[in-house]
Amino acid sequence: MNNHARALLLASVSALAAGAAAAQDVVDLEAIRVESDAAQDTLGNVEISTEEIEERNAASTDELFAGQSEILATGGSVIAQKVLVHGLEESNLAVTIDGARQNKGAFHHTGNVPLDPFLLKSVNVSSGLAPADAGPGALAGIIAYETKDARDLLDPGQTVGGFTGLTYGSNGGTFRRSAAIYGAQGGFEYLLAYSRQTGDDYENGDGHVVGGTEPDLEDAFVKLAYNTDSGKRFEFSAEHITDKGQRPFQGGFPRPDFEDVPARATTYLVAETSRTSYSFTYTDENPQGIWAPTVQLAWNEQLVDAESAQGRNRSLSGKAENKFSLGSGVLTAGVDFFQETATNTGTSATAGEEELSNIGLYAQMRQDVSPRVSLSYGMRVDSQTFTGATGEEWSASGVSVNAAADVMLTDRLTLNLGAASVWGGYELNEAALLGLRGAPAYGEQITSRSMNYRIGLRYEQGPWQAGFALFHTEIKDANDPFTTTGEAAAYDVTSQGFDAKLRYTGTRGYIEGNWTLADVQVDEGPVATTSYYVGRPVGHIIGISGAYDVTDQWTFGGTAEIALEVDDVPAGNDPLESYEVVNLWATYTPPAYSNLTVRFDVKNLFDTTYSGRGNDGVGFSAVEPLTEPGRSFLVSANMKF
Repeated sequence: MNNHARALLLASVSALAAGAAAAQDVVDLEAIRVESDAAQDTLGNVEISTEEIEERNAASTDELFAGQSEILATGGSVIAQKVLVHGLEESNLAVTIDGARQNKGAFHHTGNVPLDPFLLKSVNVSSGLAPADAGPGALAGIIAYETKDARDLLDPGQTVGGFTGLTYGSNGGTFRRSAAIYGAQGGFEYLLAYSRQTGDDYENGDGHVVGGTEPDLEDAFVKLAYNTDSGKRFEFSAEHITDKGQRPFQGGFPRPDFEDVPARATTYLVAETSRTSYSFTYTDENPQGIWAPTVQLAWNEQLVDAESAQGRNRSLSGKAENKFSLGSGVLTAGVDFFQETATNTGTSATAGEEELSNIGLYAQMRQDVSPRVSLSYGMRVDSQTFTGATGEEWSASGVSVNAAADVMLTDRLTLNLGAASVWGGYELNEAALLGLRGAPAYGEQITSRSMNYRIGLRYEQGPWQAGFALFHTEIKDANDPFTTTGEAAAYDVTSQGFDAKLRYTGTRGYIEGNWTLADVQVDEGPVATTSYYVGRPVGHIIGISGAYDVTDQWTFGGTAEIALEVDDVPAGNDPLESYEVVNLWATYTPPAYSNLTVRFDVKNLFDTTYSGRGNDGVGFSAVEPLTEPGRSFLVSANMKF
C-alpha cells in the first residue's frame, strides 16, 4: 500500500475512534433529511417499493423497472437480461442482494444476476453517487435488492402463514406459479418459498414467433432468523435460481440476447444459467449506547453452461460495521472484503482461472448540520490483488470519496448536489473466454476510477412533487474483460444528461411521470448497442406510472414507456427508432375473501412491434435484435392463508 493510501487509512481509523468517543444516544437515520426519500430521489437514488413491485406484477428483471426512465433492462429470456442505469451496464455498479455482494455473469451474451422478483421487498438504485458503506467498486452507483422476511408477510398476531400465486399469460402460454410458507414464534422466524415459470416462445406485435424466448425458470428460497429479547437478530438465507431453456446458438456459442445472426446458421440448444447464494447477517435492531453493529458473511456463484460457453464466477464477501450515533447524525464505519474468481469450466486444455481480492476500510457520516442543511459524506480505502491465470500478481490501492447535500432554499424548494470519486480497481476477465482459444498472457494491469457529479432542485407543495437534476458520470480506464493477451486494454466511458420528475399523490391514487436523457459515449464516440460490460445508447426515455383505488375492492393502474429516436450512433449503424408501449392492470379483492386477489393485465396494449432501448444489437446490421412481446393478456390469482 502506498504512503498516501496508508495515511488515509490511518485517518479513517482515527475518525472511527473519534466517533466512538463522542457517541451519544441513538439517532434515527430516517430523521436525517439528506436520507429522506425525496432528497435521495433528487440525488439519483431511486427506491422501487414493495407496493410498486406488486403493481408491476413483475416476472423478470425487465418488468421490474417499468415506468422508471433512468433504469432499463434488456429483454428476452432471463438468461439474457442485464440492467442499465443511465445507459451504463450493471457490471459497472456494485450489486447486492440483502447486502451481499453479487459477482458479474460469465459470458457477454448472457446476463449478470438472474432474478425472480416474487419475493423482493424493495430495490434501491443509486445512479453515480454511491456512499462509502455501499461497498467497493461502485463506479457508476449501486443496485441493492432486498428480499422479504417472514415478519414482512405475517399479519399482526399471526404466527404461521403462507401464500400461493398463479399467473397465466396468453402470449406464449406462459404459466407462473409460486408458493411460500412462513412463520414466527419464540424469537424464531422461517420463510420457505418456491417459484416456477414455463411456457413457449412469445410472438412480437407482428405475430412473428421470436425463437429462444421460452421461459423455463425455477427458484428455491429459504430465510431463517432468530431474534433475541434484547433485539439481536441472526439471519441466514439461501437461494438457488436456474434458467434453462432452448436458446439460439451460432457456431457453438449461445446468443440469447439476439434473435438471429444472419451470416451464421442458427440452431436451438439448451443453455443454462444459474445463481446460488448464501448469506449470514447479524444486526442489533435495538442498539444501546455506542454499539449498533452489523456483521455479514456471504457466498454466491453465477454459472453459465451452454456448449462452448462454459464459465463460473464465485464471490466470498463480508463486512463488519457499526453505526455510531453522534449529536447531529450517524457515522457508519467498518471494514469489508471480497475474494472472487472467474473460471473457464470448459474442456479446453488452456482453460484458466483468475482471482481478485479486496479489503476496504470505510466511514460515512450522515447529519443535519442545521434546520435547513443536511449532509452525507464519506471515504473508503481499498487494497486489491489481482492474480492472473498464469499465477502472475498485481496489487494496487485506491481512495474513494463522496459528499452530498440537501439545502432547503425555501419551505417548498430544495437544492440537492453531490459528487463522488470512486476507485474501481482491477477487473476479472470474462470467465467463459479465459484460455478458450489459447493460454492467457498478461501485460501490465491497470485500475479504473470514476468521477460522478449531480445537481438538482425539487419542489413540493401539497400533493405535488417535481424535480429536475443534471448528472455526469465518467469512468476512466474501464478495464476490457475480453483481453487476456498482451497489454491490458481499457476505455473511457461517460454518461451525462438529466432526470426530470413530476408526481401527484391523491387520497386514492397517484400518477407519476419521469424523463431521462442519457448521452453515453465511449472514447469520445457514441456507444454501440453491442458494447458489452460498458453500456448502451439511451437518449430520451419517458416513463409514466399510476394507480387509482376505485373502490375498496377494485384498483386500476398502468405504466408506459416512450423512447425517442437516437441518431447519434456509431458509423455503419442505423438510428434507433422511437416507440411507445403501454401496460394496463386491474386488481379485484372479493369482499367475502379479503385474502384473495385476482388481477388482470394487458401488456403492450397497442400490440407494438419494437426492440427495447436497452436491447443488444439494435441498429447493427450484423445481427437481428430481439423484439419484445406483442399484446398479452394475463390473469393472476394470489391467495394468503
